[in-house]
Order: sequence, then C-alpha cells, then structure tokens
Amino acid sequence: MTPRRITIVEVGPRDGLQNEHVSISTADKIEFVNRLSAAALPVIEVSAFVSPKWVPQMADAADVFKGITRRPGTRYTALVPNLAGLDRAIAAGVTEVAVFAASTETFSRKNINQSIEESLVTYKQVCDRALAAGLRVRAYLSTAFGCPYEGEVAPQIVADLAARLVGLGVFEVAVSDTIGIAHPGQIPRVLDAVLARVPVSEIALHFHDTRGTALANVLAALPYGVGTFDGSAGGLGGCPYAPGAAGNLATDDLVYMLDGLGIETGVSLPALSEASAFIGARLDHPLPSRYAQAVKHS
Repeated sequence: MTPRRITIVEVGPRDGLQNEHVSISTADKIEFVNRLSAAALPVIEVSAFVSPKWVPQMADAADVFKGITRRPGTRYTALVPNLAGLDRAIAAGVTEVAVFAASTETFSRKNINQSIEESLVTYKQVCDRALAAGLRVRAYLSTAFGCPYEGEVAPQIVADLAARLVGLGVFEVAVSDTIGIAHPGQIPRVLDAVLARVPVSEIALHFHDTRGTALANVLAALPYGVGTFDGSAGGLGGCPYAPGAAGNLATDDLVYMLDGLGIETGVSLPALSEASAFIGARLDHPLPSRYAQAVKHS
C-alpha cells in the first residue's frame, strides 16, 4: 500500500559532495546544511568520518558538525567505515551514524578493502559500540541492483545481506543502486526477496539517476509500502569507486513528484531549491536536477 507520508534522507552534503573535484569550503558546507535544515528535511547526512587520504572532501567532518545549526526535528547523521571513524563521530557530537556494506565481493574490496564477511565483522564492532553509546546505526547495502565489476546481483543475496545487517542492530537498511542501473522492472524482484526477510519499516531505497530511471523506480517501489527514500539536493553525487556513476536521485525532483501525488514529505520545495542553487553556484558544472534546471531557466 502506498504510504501517505515519505521520509526523505538528504545525502547531498556527504554523498553529493564527496566526489566533487572542486574543493568546497567548510563555511559553505555549513551553510548548505543550514539551508537544507531550513527546508525542513527530516534527515541530513552531513559528512563522513573517513580517511582524508581517500576522500579529501570529507576531511573537515568534525568542523562541519561543530558549525551547523541543529534544527529541532531534524536528524543529523554521518558515515563511518570503522571504529576509528565512529570514535571521531562520537567526539563530534554525532548521534546517528551509517555503515556501508556491498552486495558483491569485488565492489566491497575496491570500496573498503575488505571482503563482505570481513566488513560484517567490522560493522558488528561498530554497531555494538555505537548502540552502547546511545547512537542509532543505519546501513547502506551498495550495488544491490547491479555491480560495475560483477554485473547482475541475485536478489536473494541482497535479501540475505539486508537481513544480516539488521541482525547486527541497524534500524534501517538503504538498499542502494550505486551505479544507477536499476529499472522499474527490477524493483519488484528485489523488493519481493528483501521484504520476505526484513520488514518494510526497516528498508529504505537509494537510487542514482545514471540512466534516467530513478523517479520511475520510486514509483515502482511505493506500492510496496517503502516509506523512506534517499535524495541529494540538486542531483549531486556519484561514487568514486563506481566508474561512470552519475548523480543521486535529485531531492528536488523527488519532492516535486511526491507533492504532485499528494504524498506528504514535510519538505519546503522553494527552500530546498534555494539550498540547491546555493551549492550549485560553488561547483564547476550545472546541477543535474531537472527541477533545478527548470527553476533556473524559468
């Protein structure tokens, strides 16, 4: 049954910016998050406590968290790859973190230099320490609809890994289309398998728009009762470990569509559009979002 209200997880400040070649100042990142907060987004992934050597754009994670103005009713989250990242996040006052596992061995090794099994051992440690410290943990399950190295991924593998992640103590698994290869015909096959193992209330979907199918995929997932979708303001994003991956599903486009369907998000589209325009002015390319392009030329 299609939900009457959808929760949007805004990943622009982290997933959106991590792959940008232009260095974004800490002050601009803080302002970007504050503008997203002003748009009443319920969840904002602010940064990642990862090695600056591998993702230099996220080197100022602690400073960004220190500088943002926290809006009551918004959750501010961060990505952490290991216990060291978790400790840095806790020191920065983060109260919710996310870990990222992969559905294929090759992507797992290229992304985090660990096998899937090794990553699950690491994430059990992260979950145990985070939960003991009072933090909530989300999980991303990448390459769930296809892998740039191994091709098709069996839905049962995705379902098994999603169930194992829930078993570690995560409250939600974002089943992710890392390279934007998913299409509406695939969504039922994956969701049928996953929802046989994990309640729909513990599943989110994370789409990229590489092939222009992200919104169509959301439409295909809504009748299953999925109530949480990730988006990136302006359609920013990509993945440094997924060759050819384009931007994430644009939050602007998603909100515009859901508003049209009469599905509540609580997000102010005009304020979101202003936040997208703000960060877009600091990049060396146009924003991919169709809505952002339409507003700019209207």
